[in-house]
Amino acid sequence: MLESARSRLKAWAAAGIGTAAAIAVAGVLGAFEARHAQVPVLAPANPIETGQWLLQPVKAYVSSEKYIYGTLRKPGAKALVFELDMTNRTATSTKDYFELLQANQPTIDPATKPYIVLTRDGTLSPELHPGMTERMAYIWDLPDGAAVPASLDLNVMSKIYKQRDNLYGLPGWFNPSAIGTLDVPVGPAPDNAEGQP
Repeated sequence: MLESARSRLKAWAAAGIGTAAAIAVAGVLGAFEARHAQVPVLAPANPIETGQWLLQPVKAYVSSEKYIYGTLRKPGAKALVFELDMTNRTATSTKDYFELLQANQPTIDPATKPYIVLTRDGTLSPELHPGMTERMAYIWDLPDGAAVPASLDLNVMSKIYKQRDNLYGLPGWFNPSAIGTLDVPVGPAPDNAEGQP
Protein backbone atom coordinates (compact mmCIF):
# COMPACT_ATOMS: atom_id res chain seq x y z
CA MET A 1 0.00 0.00 0.00
CA LEU A 2 2.80 2.41 1.01
CA GLU A 3 4.76 1.39 -2.10
CA SER A 4 1.72 2.09 -4.26
CA ALA A 5 1.30 5.59 -2.78
CA ARG A 6 5.00 6.32 -3.38
CA SER A 7 4.70 5.18 -7.00
CA ARG A 8 1.70 7.44 -7.56
CA LEU A 9 3.47 10.40 -5.94
CA LYS A 10 6.52 9.89 -8.18
CA ALA A 11 4.29 9.65 -11.28
CA TRP A 12 2.47 12.88 -10.35
CA ALA A 13 5.75 14.66 -9.69
CA ALA A 14 7.17 13.50 -13.02
CA ALA A 15 4.00 14.57 -14.79
CA GLY A 16 4.07 17.94 -13.02
CA ILE A 17 7.69 18.58 -13.99
CA GLY A 18 6.99 17.51 -17.58
CA THR A 19 3.93 19.74 -17.77
CA ALA A 20 5.81 22.70 -16.34
CA ALA A 21 8.65 22.16 -18.82
CA ALA A 22 6.19 21.89 -21.71
CA ILE A 23 4.45 25.12 -20.66
CA ALA A 24 7.80 26.92 -20.33
CA VAL A 25 8.96 25.76 -23.78
CA ALA A 26 5.61 26.72 -25.34
CA GLY A 27 5.83 30.17 -23.75
CA VAL A 28 9.36 30.77 -25.03
CA LEU A 29 8.45 29.59 -28.54
CA GLY A 30 5.29 31.72 -28.53
CA ALA A 31 7.22 34.81 -27.49
CA PHE A 32 9.88 34.15 -30.13
CA GLU A 33 7.25 33.63 -32.81
CA ALA A 34 5.36 36.78 -31.82
CA ARG A 35 8.58 38.79 -31.92
CA HIS A 36 9.35 37.59 -35.42
CA ALA A 37 5.79 37.69 -36.74
CA GLN A 38 5.35 39.55 -40.00
CA VAL A 39 3.92 43.04 -39.62
CA PRO A 40 1.35 44.15 -42.19
CA VAL A 41 2.22 46.09 -45.33
CA LEU A 42 0.51 49.49 -45.18
CA ALA A 43 -0.92 51.17 -48.28
CA PRO A 44 0.65 54.59 -49.01
CA ALA A 45 -2.70 55.89 -50.31
CA ASN A 46 -4.51 55.26 -47.02
CA PRO A 47 -4.37 57.12 -43.69
CA ILE A 48 -2.29 55.33 -41.05
CA GLU A 49 -3.21 55.45 -37.35
CA THR A 50 -0.35 54.97 -34.91
CA GLY A 51 -1.99 55.88 -31.62
CA GLN A 52 -0.43 59.32 -31.14
CA TRP A 53 -0.47 60.23 -34.83
CA LEU A 54 -2.63 60.06 -37.93
CA LEU A 55 -0.39 59.93 -41.00
CA GLN A 56 -1.18 60.49 -44.65
CA PRO A 57 1.78 59.77 -46.97
CA VAL A 58 2.13 62.37 -49.74
CA LYS A 59 5.31 61.76 -51.79
CA ALA A 60 8.91 60.58 -51.72
CA TYR A 61 11.68 61.93 -53.95
CA VAL A 62 15.42 62.45 -54.19
CA SER A 63 16.73 66.00 -54.41
CA SER A 64 20.17 67.39 -55.13
CA GLU A 65 19.17 70.96 -54.19
CA LYS A 66 21.56 72.75 -51.83
CA TYR A 67 18.70 73.62 -49.48
CA ILE A 68 15.69 71.42 -48.81
CA TYR A 69 13.22 73.22 -46.54
CA GLY A 70 16.10 75.14 -45.02
CA THR A 71 18.35 72.13 -44.36
CA LEU A 72 21.75 72.41 -46.02
CA ARG A 73 23.40 69.79 -48.26
CA LYS A 74 27.09 69.75 -49.05
CA PRO A 75 27.91 70.35 -52.75
CA GLY A 76 26.95 67.41 -54.94
CA ALA A 77 25.11 65.59 -52.13
CA LYS A 78 21.61 64.17 -52.49
CA ALA A 79 18.81 63.70 -50.01
CA LEU A 80 15.93 61.27 -49.83
CA VAL A 81 12.80 63.21 -48.85
CA PHE A 82 9.48 61.84 -47.61
CA GLU A 83 6.58 64.26 -47.21
CA LEU A 84 3.47 63.37 -45.24
CA ASP A 85 0.57 65.03 -43.48
CA MET A 86 0.69 64.46 -39.72
CA THR A 87 -2.11 65.04 -37.22
CA ASN A 88 -1.43 65.00 -33.49
CA ARG A 89 -4.18 62.85 -31.97
CA THR A 90 -3.22 63.56 -28.35
CA ALA A 91 -4.41 66.33 -26.02
CA THR A 92 -1.04 68.14 -25.80
CA SER A 93 1.48 69.66 -28.19
CA THR A 94 4.33 67.26 -28.88
CA LYS A 95 7.31 66.47 -31.06
CA ASP A 96 7.37 62.78 -30.14
CA TYR A 97 7.81 61.68 -33.75
CA PHE A 98 11.55 60.99 -33.98
CA GLU A 99 11.08 57.20 -33.80
CA LEU A 100 7.83 57.19 -35.78
CA LEU A 101 9.39 56.31 -39.16
CA GLN A 102 12.50 54.14 -39.52
CA ALA A 103 14.15 53.81 -42.93
CA ASN A 104 14.92 50.31 -44.20
CA GLN A 105 17.12 51.48 -47.07
CA PRO A 106 20.41 49.71 -47.82
CA THR A 107 21.91 53.14 -48.56
CA ILE A 108 20.86 54.65 -45.23
CA ASP A 109 22.59 53.71 -41.99
CA PRO A 110 19.83 52.71 -39.51
CA ALA A 111 21.59 54.81 -36.86
CA THR A 112 21.29 57.93 -39.05
CA LYS A 113 18.45 60.17 -37.93
CA PRO A 114 16.55 62.24 -40.50
CA TYR A 115 15.97 65.96 -40.39
CA ILE A 116 12.27 66.49 -39.66
CA VAL A 117 10.95 69.80 -40.97
CA LEU A 118 7.64 71.66 -41.08
CA THR A 119 7.29 72.33 -44.82
CA ARG A 120 5.25 75.55 -44.59
CA ASP A 121 8.02 77.54 -42.88
CA GLY A 122 11.11 75.32 -42.60
CA THR A 123 10.94 74.98 -38.81
CA LEU A 124 13.16 72.11 -37.71
CA SER A 125 11.50 69.57 -35.37
CA PRO A 126 8.58 71.73 -34.18
CA GLU A 127 5.96 70.74 -31.64
CA LEU A 128 2.72 69.88 -33.41
CA HIS A 129 -0.52 70.97 -31.78
CA PRO A 130 -3.52 68.72 -31.08
CA GLY A 131 -5.89 68.21 -34.00
CA MET A 132 -3.92 70.39 -36.42
CA THR A 133 -2.73 68.63 -39.57
CA GLU A 134 0.71 69.76 -40.73
CA ARG A 135 2.80 68.71 -43.71
CA MET A 136 6.17 67.46 -42.55
CA ALA A 137 9.28 66.35 -44.46
CA TYR A 138 11.60 63.59 -43.25
CA ILE A 139 14.97 64.17 -44.95
CA TRP A 140 17.77 61.59 -45.01
CA ASP A 141 21.18 62.43 -46.49
CA LEU A 142 22.29 59.80 -49.01
CA PRO A 143 25.91 58.63 -49.01
CA ASP A 144 28.16 59.98 -51.78
CA GLY A 145 27.61 58.07 -55.02
CA ALA A 146 24.50 56.23 -53.77
CA ALA A 147 22.05 55.20 -56.47
CA VAL A 148 18.58 56.74 -56.42
CA PRO A 149 16.29 54.09 -54.91
CA ALA A 150 13.10 53.07 -56.71
CA SER A 151 11.18 53.15 -53.44
CA LEU A 152 11.47 54.25 -49.83
CA ASP A 153 10.99 51.39 -47.39
CA LEU A 154 9.92 52.37 -43.88
CA ASN A 155 8.92 50.76 -40.61
CA VAL A 156 5.99 52.63 -39.08
CA MET A 157 6.17 52.62 -35.30
CA SER A 158 3.53 53.05 -32.62
CA LYS A 159 3.56 53.50 -28.84
CA ILE A 160 1.02 52.64 -26.18
CA TYR A 161 -0.36 55.13 -23.67
CA LYS A 162 0.14 54.40 -19.98
CA GLN A 163 -1.53 56.41 -17.24
CA ARG A 164 1.56 55.72 -15.09
CA ASP A 165 4.92 54.48 -16.20
CA ASN A 166 6.87 52.05 -14.04
CA LEU A 167 9.82 54.37 -13.43
CA TYR A 168 8.38 57.77 -12.54
CA GLY A 169 4.66 57.06 -12.15
CA LEU A 170 3.84 59.66 -14.82
CA PRO A 171 1.57 59.36 -17.87
CA GLY A 172 3.04 59.07 -21.34
CA TRP A 173 3.54 57.06 -24.52
CA PHE A 174 5.85 54.05 -24.20
CA ASN A 175 7.00 50.72 -25.71
CA PRO A 176 7.57 51.55 -29.40
CA SER A 177 6.84 48.68 -31.78
CA ALA A 178 6.35 48.33 -35.53
CA ILE A 179 2.73 48.33 -36.67
CA GLY A 180 3.57 47.87 -40.34
CA THR A 181 5.90 48.54 -43.22
CA LEU A 182 5.41 51.22 -45.84
CA ASP A 183 6.84 51.10 -49.37
CA VAL A 184 6.57 54.48 -51.09
CA PRO A 185 7.63 54.92 -54.74
CA VAL A 186 10.39 57.51 -55.16
CA GLY A 187 9.51 60.02 -57.86
CA PRO A 188 11.26 63.01 -59.41
CA ALA A 189 11.90 66.08 -57.26
CA PRO A 190 9.11 68.68 -57.50
CA ASP A 191 9.67 71.81 -59.57
CA ASN A 192 9.28 74.22 -56.62
CA ALA A 193 12.89 73.71 -55.43
CA GLU A 194 11.82 72.55 -51.97
CA GLY A 195 11.79 75.50 -49.69
CA GLN A 196 14.68 77.83 -50.37
CA PRO A 197 15.92 79.51 -47.15
